[in-house]
Amino acid sequence: MTAPTATPAKPPAARRARLAASLLAASLLAGCATGPGAHPSDPLEPYNRAMTTFNDRLDEAVLKPVATVYRDVTPQPVRTGVHNFFGNLGDAWSFVNNALQLRGRDALDSLVRFNLNTVFGLGGVLDIASEAGIARHKQDFGLTLGHWGVPTGPYLVLPILGPSTVRDTAALPVDWWGDAVRQVDPVSARNSLYAFRIVDRRASLLRAESVLDSIAFDSYIFTRDVYLGLRSNADSPAAQRRRNSSSEDDGRLPDDY
Repeated sequence: MTAPTATPAKPPAARRARLAASLLAASLLAGCATGPGAHPSDPLEPYNRAMTTFNDRLDEAVLKPVATVYRDVTPQPVRTGVHNFFGNLGDAWSFVNNALQLRGRDALDSLVRFNLNTVFGLGGVLDIASEAGIARHKQDFGLTLGHWGVPTGPYLVLPILGPSTVRDTAALPVDWWGDAVRQVDPVSARNSLYAFRIVDRRASLLRAESVLDSIAFDSYIFTRDVYLGLRSNADSPAAQRRRNSSSEDDGRLPDDY
């Protein structure tokens, strides 16, 4: 009678995690574009292009149809109110980052905007502050790191989230922690707000997307260069400020950024 063959023991969880991390690192290194045509700020271009394709397919299957329906069935005043509401929540985090960058005037404007719109603008649905001429100075923690000398690092496309850099990716946990939506309770309401914000942002990009499709020979390169601020004829002050984030002119992000 043949003795039963022993089943190999599965590797412990820590070992599997290390193996997965090693494989991911190896795939990224293997995908580095180091040839003569490689963009200096995009050494991970093969990986980034693959991730862009994944994001585009997900967008075409889910996000874009939902955003299109939202735009078509929701009256413009309601969409504007939703956009204003999330912009008002963003002013609270912009106040913190403007203060961390020692931008006293911008921090004061952000604080006044948040208080004015929250109290007199029905929780931010009405943008009273803009009507009063108080400018929005949108900031995030990635720009705060840049203000204090942290370089952007290579261009990096994130799953679902899209264009980023190594510095901005490292700043994401802090931005998530400082997100006012995170404070909403119960969790079901918080998740609903997250979903609403995603749809609102995607709907705001529908018109820009049609322009991009008509002018960009390679939409990946166009998006990358606009984000990094490397295209000389691209009107992207936010991207320029991200690239030159240690300069005195480093300022706000556009509302749809």
